[in-house]
Amino acid sequence: MQNPIVIGIDAGGTMTDTILVDKDGRFKIGKAATTPRDEAEGFLQSAEDAAEAWGISLDTLFSGVNVVLYSGTGMLNTLLSRTGRRLGLITTKGTEDMILMGRGLQAWSDYSYADRLHAVTHQHPAPLVPRRRTHGVTERVDQFGDVVIPVYEHEARTAAKALIKDKVEGICICLLFSHVNPSHEKRIAEIVAEEVKKANADIRVYTSHEIRPVIREQSRLNSVLIEAYATSRGRAQLEGIEAISKSHGFKYGVQTLLSFGGLTSIKHPRLHETMISGPIGGILGAAYVGKMIGNDNLVCSDMGGTSFDMGVITRGQTRLENEPIMDRFKLNLPTLHLDTIGAGAGMILKVDPLTKKISLGPESAGSDPGPICFGRGGTEPTIADCDAILGRLNPDYFLGGKVKLDVAKAERIFKQKCADVLGVPVHEAAEGMIHMLETDANNALRRVISGQGIHPSEFSLFSYGGSGPLHLAGYSRGIGLKDIITFKFAAAFSAFGCTTADYMRRHAVSVQIDIPPTADDKALSVFGAKVNDIWVDLTARAITEMEEDGHKKSKIRTEPFLMMRYTGQLEDVEVIAPLRAVKTPNDLKTVIAAFEDVYEKINHRVSRYGQAGFSIAELGVVATADKVKPVLIKHDLGAADPKAAHKGKRRVYLSGAWHVAEIYEMDDLQPGNEVVGPAIIEHPATTLVVHPKDRVRIDEWELLHYKHAG
Repeated sequence: MQNPIVIGIDAGGTMTDTILVDKDGRFKIGKAATTPRDEAEGFLQSAEDAAEAWGISLDTLFSGVNVVLYSGTGMLNTLLSRTGRRLGLITTKGTEDMILMGRGLQAWSDYSYADRLHAVTHQHPAPLVPRRRTHGVTERVDQFGDVVIPVYEHEARTAAKALIKDKVEGICICLLFSHVNPSHEKRIAEIVAEEVKKANADIRVYTSHEIRPVIREQSRLNSVLIEAYATSRGRAQLEGIEAISKSHGFKYGVQTLLSFGGLTSIKHPRLHETMISGPIGGILGAAYVGKMIGNDNLVCSDMGGTSFDMGVITRGQTRLENEPIMDRFKLNLPTLHLDTIGAGAGMILKVDPLTKKISLGPESAGSDPGPICFGRGGTEPTIADCDAILGRLNPDYFLGGKVKLDVAKAERIFKQKCADVLGVPVHEAAEGMIHMLETDANNALRRVISGQGIHPSEFSLFSYGGSGPLHLAGYSRGIGLKDIITFKFAAAFSAFGCTTADYMRRHAVSVQIDIPPTADDKALSVFGAKVNDIWVDLTARAITEMEEDGHKKSKIRTEPFLMMRYTGQLEDVEVIAPLRAVKTPNDLKTVIAAFEDVYEKINHRVSRYGQAGFSIAELGVVATADKVKPVLIKHDLGAADPKAAHKGKRRVYLSGAWHVAEIYEMDDLQPGNEVVGPAIIEHPATTLVVHPKDRVRIDEWELLHYKHAG
């Protein structure tokens, strides 16, 4: 194998995973505990583990790679923990309460069904800017971009001085309809900058038309506030990762993953677009592998220490959500759609001594102190402790033996805090807890699949994440899936997915173009000209940003897209334009036909309704530049007997009884091998549990296919 040229890192809530890729696409993975206080530490430890697997030093690794890309949820955690910057807001006079009013969709998100019924329990999400640091300025631009009332500049100066005196760290400016005409936002930003300079203050100014020039004021406001609030600490973490990479010989800038599936520099001006980069990598990796093996109906499931993330790829189409909700804030941020529940191996278990009610989480032990069995000071039982107690985890082989699991301590505390309170034997209680977790995940998968309107038998399940294979048998049972697949590199699959992405920039702007079903060629020409003019402008902006990142213009590809719906609908569908320009009526008809094709794939053939007309709500351009990607190598199938990978036997508690399970080394399993349960297939970074009479088959791509008995 040649030296790697790409390092991909995924920092989760518990573990940080690394994948190294060489120019032929071959790869190795590494793993270490996440270090949330300084993510550079976990990054370096994980990279060192991967370098050791490759057989090279850290300096050799970093000095030889072209790309270091980092994904994680650090910035999202800043938002969740409300530890961001102190902000002030300037908005259109009369809308100062907009941040407190919010939107119903975000105000009720994350509430249970019971809490939605009984509004007495309801609370709005805590605002990122209090009302006293929100200032209104008289001005008005209408929905067509015409100036109705000019900016009252003296009010803008007064607001700026008040916020500077209040010692804010960032000032956000968000005015009505500034996405159509940003002139007032620009002028207020100039005034604020003047006052900041006079006061010799260190305050950054953020304008909504630069961060997210898209319709819906509340979502645009949330986007600019979160950019200002949460990304400064995240940017500092990323800069620390870049610094430590360069100290070991890395010559370039660190890249990170955008929420809509591309790579960008950590100096990206809209860094909130990378806030949920970690889970997005798994969707990208699933789409990449699915295309490679010819499987285009996929359900993706990522179980780690904290959460269970699910995504769906239907007939090759990955759903893009234009206004996701992030910690009960609705944003104008295009994001590959994910459904998430709190379900992971690090979830803390609690039993109420009076009611005997069992609670799974929502707290997670994380990586510090971690589960009890890690021996790092954890005192609360977790699902991982249950796995260790039942023999499913090898105490001498966790992270390849780098962490010795203290099973006796985990069993003693679990017995005291859970089993004895419930009045049931330790192993029965531990398996019951695991069953609850797997049932929650199973029900969540069923909901996600049923929402597609397609029978489960048309979908293949991809399972990954450090805890995915460990609980795969339980959470996939009984759904009736076409196939169930996991990977030898499941623990680092999201990092793998990150390395399948290309460099990308995405620019979009809201429009309102309504095309009646009876439009003649003359009308279509007018509509087409509007579309084309905007695409030309956005293309120029996207290419300029890519060039500033060091990409040659000759290597940059641009692809226009549009958000479109049948007139009268509430939700848009993203369509990649089949043409680079719209110059004739027939060109626009081709674009409309492409929308109808995508709509039919996502929904169903009978759902098309062209008689209603068509509405274009957003136009955009994606600019990309290629980078090397990992490849899966296809092998000839060999014998079914997996004896070359056999490691021994171990007692494991499964299905209410102790079994003597055959133990196999995952990396030593060969294409054609078949493992029959009860069995444990071990890898330094993950464990696949095979229940009695279930089977696992290794295919020609070295993917592991799980089949339930019967």
